Amino acid sequence: MSKTIVDECRGVLHVYSDGSIVRKLNPAFNIPVEENGTVLWKDVVFDSANNLQLRLYKPANTINSKLPIFYYIHGGGFCIGSRTWPNCQNYCFKLALELQVVVVAPDYRLAPENRLPSAIEDGFMAVKWLQEEALSSTEPDPWLSHVADFSRVFISGDSAGGNIAHDLAVRLGFGSAELAPVRVRGYVLLAPFFGGTVRTKSEAEGPNDAFLNLELIDRYWRLSIPIGENTDHPLVNPFGPHSKSLEEIDLDPILVVVGENDLLKDRVEDYARRLKNWGKNIEYVEFKGQQHGFFTIDPNSQPSKELMLIIKQFIEKN
Repeated sequence: MSKTIVDECRGVLHVYSDGSIVRKLNPAFNIPVEENGTVLWKDVVFDSANNLQLRLYKPANTINSKLPIFYYIHGGGFCIGSRTWPNCQNYCFKLALELQVVVVAPDYRLAPENRLPSAIEDGFMAVKWLQEEALSSTEPDPWLSHVADFSRVFISGDSAGGNIAHDLAVRLGFGSAELAPVRVRGYVLLAPFFGGTVRTKSEAEGPNDAFLNLELIDRYWRLSIPIGENTDHPLVNPFGPHSKSLEEIDLDPILVVVGENDLLKDRVEDYARRLKNWGKNIEYVEFKGQQHGFFTIDPNSQPSKELMLIIKQFIEKN
């Protein structure tokens, strides 16, 4: 009996009826890597047990002697995406150069081979790696240690990466004491990928031709949440019936960003509003007329340039 495709994600991930999985290394979209020598980069293994790497970026000519560290955790519904994808690389080049930061772009294990909480655990391992670098007195990596300010770290995540960044904010709490001497100063959640069993208005009424439509949202969750669970799982819905209350948790400043036309908009806005009402240091920015992932889809657009300035200001004041 021939096997058939039962699930597919953006032409990259194919799940077959016999349970086998085929992945393509490169995305279906073909865009060039815009490398011009203004940013240096290299790959580092941060979790040898799972063969996970991260990509480091820094400006070739640094203005300041020590630069803040800025994590960029990629999106892809926990199912696809990589630090090596051209859209991720190009955005990291821009982040390093325009923010004048050292960018850390980690990979994480993907679903359905590795369902949640694997990706969340890998996000934590990626920041623990930075602590090891900061504490290394014998063999610190000069590529990083000569330019990076370990006391000024910002953790950003895009979509599924934003979910991971949220989880890190909650896990590490205000001051990130368990990472010392590394100090997280703030988090940037770029359209964080949250869900829930009750549909929001923006999910229910969003267009089918959206970059991230409802059918794709449901597919990502179906492939990534633990078997037997639903989208009120605490790692999916921060305010679900079994989720730990965030009201009593002291958090570092969080910048929350979403596009007006993003199907995730209502969840993201509700997240920011609830945290703000509980007295957390939350900055919420909504980009009129923009859809999911607008900043990596067209990083040279006016809204993308405005976002870069907002992130820069967030870094400067924290």
